[in-house]
Parts: sequence; C-alpha cells; structure tokens
Amino acid sequence: MTWLTTLYKTYDELEKRNDTLPFEQQVMPICHTLQNAHIHIVINNRGEFLRAEVLEKAQIVLPATEQSAGRSSGLCAHPLADKIQYVAKDYADFGGVKKPGFELYQAQLKAWCDSEYSHPAVTAVLQYIAKGTVVADLIAEKVLHQQDRKLLTKWQDAGEAPTLLKTLPKEKGLFDQGSALVCWSVETPGEPQAKTWRDPSIQQSWIAFDSQNGDNSALCYATGENKLVASNHPAKIRHSGDKAKLISANDKSGYTFRGRFLSNEEACNISFEVTQKAHNALRCLLTKQSVFRNGDQVYLAWAVSGKTVPKATEPDFIDFVNLLETSNIVDHTQDLGREYASQLTRYFNGIKVKNQLDDNEQIALLGLDSATPGRMGILYYRETIAKEFLARLEQWQRDLGWQQRVKINEHWRWVYSAPSLFRVLDGVYGDVLKSADTLKKNLITRLYPCIVEGKSIPQDIMQSAFHRAINRAAYKSDQTWLWLQNVGIACSLIKGFYIRTTNSILQKEYPMALQQDNTSRDYLFGRLLAVANKIEKIALSSSETNRLTTAERFMTQFVNKPSDTWLNISNALVPYQQRLFNNYQGYDKATKTVISQITDMFDPADFTSNQKLSPEFLLGFHNQMMWLESHKVEQGLWVKKVTDTQTTAPLEETV
Repeated sequence: MTWLTTLYKTYDELEKRNDTLPFEQQVMPICHTLQNAHIHIVINNRGEFLRAEVLEKAQIVLPATEQSAGRSSGLCAHPLADKIQYVAKDYADFGGVKKPGFELYQAQLKAWCDSEYSHPAVTAVLQYIAKGTVVADLIAEKVLHQQDRKLLTKWQDAGEAPTLLKTLPKEKGLFDQGSALVCWSVETPGEPQAKTWRDPSIQQSWIAFDSQNGDNSALCYATGENKLVASNHPAKIRHSGDKAKLISANDKSGYTFRGRFLSNEEACNISFEVTQKAHNALRCLLTKQSVFRNGDQVYLAWAVSGKTVPKATEPDFIDFVNLLETSNIVDHTQDLGREYASQLTRYFNGIKVKNQLDDNEQIALLGLDSATPGRMGILYYRETIAKEFLARLEQWQRDLGWQQRVKINEHWRWVYSAPSLFRVLDGVYGDVLKSADTLKKNLITRLYPCIVEGKSIPQDIMQSAFHRAINRAAYKSDQTWLWLQNVGIACSLIKGFYIRTTNSILQKEYPMALQQDNTSRDYLFGRLLAVANKIEKIALSSSETNRLTTAERFMTQFVNKPSDTWLNISNALVPYQQRLFNNYQGYDKATKTVISQITDMFDPADFTSNQKLSPEFLLGFHNQMMWLESHKVEQGLWVKKVTDTQTTAPLEETV
C-alpha cells in the first residue's frame, strides 16, 4: 500500500500548484476521467442548438462515475460528455449499430440536475438532449453522415473521407459514428467559460454530487481510516486509450479472488477518495515528470512535494558538453576523473538548487508494465530522499563516465558522460531489440536499479556490449559513427562493471585518461591494436578512407588469439610503415617509438601467450585511440594538439 499512500499524498501537493499551471498540466479532479472527444456541440443556456464541429486529437477531462470510468463492455453512461450512442435519443432511428444507452444517460443527468448540486449549464444540456434531435442536428451540420436515414459505416465515394470518419477507429473494417464522443459548450450571457469540460464550477458540482452517493464504508488499508470504499478502480493511467488497471477485484466470474476470499472486500479495502486521488496523481506525473517510456513499460521518479526531479535514465548531453568537453580541457597524459567528478558535483548541486530540492525531500521511484491489455503490474517501487537520489545519479555518471560519441547540432562530438539507458540498449543488442520487445523490457528492468540504487552492472550485459564493440567488421563502411558510439558505451559498462563488482579480485577503478604505466597484458594489447589501426589510417590515401584497416578487420580474432594475430597484423603493417617512412618520416619514427614502448612493458610470457583477452582490452584500445587523436607529431615527437577538430567533425566520420 506504500505506493498508493505516496501517490495519495502527492495529489494534494500537485493540486496546490494547479493555479500556477496551464490547464493541460493540472492534476485531474477526482470523479473525472480522460477521454478523446470527437464532436463539439454548442448550445445556449435555454437548451437550444447553435452549432457543432468535429474535433481532431482533442483530449478532455469529463465527469465520470466510479463504474463509467472503468467501463469496458456493457452499457454504463458518463454523466455529461459521452458517445452519440448515449447522448442521442434518435440514435436508433438512424440505424445505430450498438445498443442505445440514452435512457441511462438521461436518468443520470436528470438525477444530477434534480439534486442540490445542480448546475445551470448541465440543466441546459438536459433540456437539449430531451428533444431527441442530436443526430438529426449533427447530420444537418454535416458532422455526422448518413444515407437513407442510416449512419454510414464505411466511405465508398471517390472523394476524401469526412474528417469524423478519418478520426474514428475502425472495428472490423467498419466505422461506428455512434462511438464518437460528444462534449458540450453552453453559451450563457455574462459567463466567460462556455466549455463545460474546462469549467471548475461544473467539476466541483459533479464531485459534490458523486461523492454523496454510496454507503459502503470500511477501513481503508491505505489511510487506516473508515471511509467510503471503492468498488471499481480507474483505468486510462498511461494514456486515454489505456484499459489496463493497477487494481481490479470486481470480476466475480473468473479467479480474481474466488477460492481465497468470499468477497473482494476481504482481500483489500481502498477508499474511493484514495484510489481516485492516487490514480489521478499518477496520470499527471506520467505526463510531466521524469518518465522513461518503452512502449507500455514506464519508469518514473517524482518528489512527493510536487517539485521537479531530474530524469534518471537520460542525461542532457548539451548540458554535459558544457560540463566537460574533450575539445578544450582534455589531457590524455593525466587522469580526468578528479576534474570530471568535481564538475559532476557542481552539476548536480545546480539541479538541487534550481528545483529547490531539500536534502530530505521524499522521492519515489515507480516502474509499471502491463502483462495483458486489462491488467497492469508494478515492476519496481522504491522510496528515497533527494540527497541519496541525486547521489546515485551522480555515482552512475562517475562510475560509468567515459568518452561518448554523440551528435549535437549536426556535429559529432566526444562528450564525457555515462550513456543513457536507450544508448546502453542499443550498444548491447542493436537492431535485434526492434523485434524483441520482451528482451528489451527485461534489459531495462535489470539496468534501472543500477542507475537509481548503485547496483552492480550485470556481467552478461557488459560482455554482450564488449563483443558487439569488437566486431568491427559487422559495421558497414558508412557506420563508423555507430561503431565509435558502441565502443564508448561498451567502455562505460566495462569500467562500471570493474568498479562495482563484488568480486574483490576483479574490482578495479580505471581512469579516463591513457594509463601509460598500466602493465596489464589485456590493456597493453589494446594499446598496440590502436597504434596499428592509426598507422594504417594515416598511410591510406584519401580515396581509401572508408576501407577497414587490418586492425579493424582482425579485431575479434585479435581478442581470441592476440599473439598470433598481432604477428599477422604487424606483418601487414610493413608496407604502410614504408609509405609513412617515404612521406612522413617523423610520424613513422614516432609510431614505432610508441610500439616499442608498449612492447617493452610486456612480460615476455604474456606477449607470446594466446590466452583470450578480457574486456579490459577495449579500455586500452579506446584510451590509446583517443590519445593519438588528441596528439600530433612535430619533428618526430608527440605533442598535444592545440585544438581538437575531431570533437566538432562533420557528419562524415573518421577514426
């Protein structure tokens, strides 16, 4: 019940902010539901028809009963705005496809108008629908379409179909104009708001009327108080067409509670007020808070106070470019970790100040998904405080911070950051995920706690990213950008895995800069391959720039049998080194010096061993590659470039 109670408290905080927000961003009042409207009818305060129009992609908040808010099959009318099937007395006269619900609609509307909570605009609607001319009026306005006094179910003319028919969904290839939802405007002299769905006085009138209905009071498990108990719970949580419910126990024909309890009340009692407020708060949070969406799977984080919190799964790369750019301050001769960590702390402190988050601000984290169209489950729920939440996000950026290849303002740039969750998914499985939704969801479920709880990186996910990155030959010649992107992602996961692993033997922290004193066999072999790759790239003529180098083509083989493969690669380098000697003697000398320095650091037995390389190899490869990109040769010596054009290279990628 914790998640429900937290959402219930959040509703009251969100409601306080309604006056300062646009209508579309306000939390929805209780006893209302969200629906797509198709037809807008305008009448006057005497119940006389004025005009009508078709609405396209219009969502409105309409009054609803506990039963109508969760209706799926069977007749159950909304109190005010509803489908033609309900609001039109003459629906059956024009060959309505579905069973008419006018009597239910009229009886409910009349009960509201006859109560002490009646509203003049609602009374005007009652007067109009009692005339029984809704369909006829809409046909005359060319909003509905008929032939021989039968509403059309398909469009067979050569011309373009009318707007309403294009807006309505098809059922078995046929339109049902009776399913078009009607919303009302009542024009009254002196009243500025004619639209009933935007009139707060109508909303309060309905809430007061609906709240006094019902007499089943019991102990609410969420608040611990005796309150009016809900028998139905809202749907349409993630969007207006969402039929999945988080709570459902009113199906007496299946196995919802039978066999365990005599009635649904024995399982759990939740008050009408709590379920209405909690679900409305959740709807509101899903539209404007830190939400990660993967189809129907959603993860969100929010402050119970209603304040804005950062999105846990997607860093703003533009902010990170300003935070730490490789173009200006990168020096691959020293560890960038200290500078990066300092800038990260400053960045997240800025978020806290900007959003006015107190250290002890209550933060909730929730994950949702639906197993079937009608049932939704909670995948993940945690509560924390703002200080710890921001610290976890900062730690994710620290532990997985690496050079990432990202496109900003139509230019590719190297940005220091942890990869976003979607980038990790792409780096691990790529296009496979497009047809494997379950796999994608499982990956997200496993990775989300790594971000918000600081849990270890799953080894199989890290290994998958590593093998995808070293398979350079699998990328097309014009996909160098994608390969570079995936190498950066894999390096982030590898770095994070070694930092967070619980295996003390494997646990190690890798700096972002090149480790010139690292004597690890895997790291040194990675450095060697990067130098070999650079030599061939420089030696290739401009007409051959899209050709894969020998180092790139043999990358996977190099990982599996490094000693033998290095012999083949070094032999293949001879003509390229000769070309460098003839044209760029200084560069030839400088690269040979680097290779000698690296090979001298090997233990002889390690250098001749064909033992498979660990993922640490890729860290050495990428660090050496970035070092070579940020340096140039002058008089046979390596010097730091003053400017790094690679960080703002045009869309055609080079390595």
